[in-house]
Amino acid sequence: MSKPIHLTDDSFHNEVIESEIPVIIDFWATWCAPCRMIAPIIEQFSVEYQGQVKVCKLDVDNNQEVAMTYGIRSIPTVLIFKGGKVVDTIVGAVPKKMLKERLENHL
Repeated sequence: MSKPIHLTDDSFHNEVIESEIPVIIDFWATWCAPCRMIAPIIEQFSVEYQGQVKVCKLDVDNNQEVAMTYGIRSIPTVLIFKGGKVVDTIVGAVPKKMLKERLENHL
């Protein structure tokens, strides 16, 4: 079973910028209750979109460089990358249907 990739400041470039397929990243923190609400959706996406989308999580407390680079001011924030560039931003705990629609716009 596929699991989300846990990114770090060091692995971000290789895993995201150089990815051949679209990447969805959940920017989160352990203390964030809304982050825990969307975590199961992100887990499901890693199975549902296996091979089509790289599903990742980035803990903003432990990887502040990437969070600052992309201006993450509120969590959860979900960024969708395609060709190494941000193509969509979703802020807050939103329903699975909305995340799925936004992701599928970039497949």
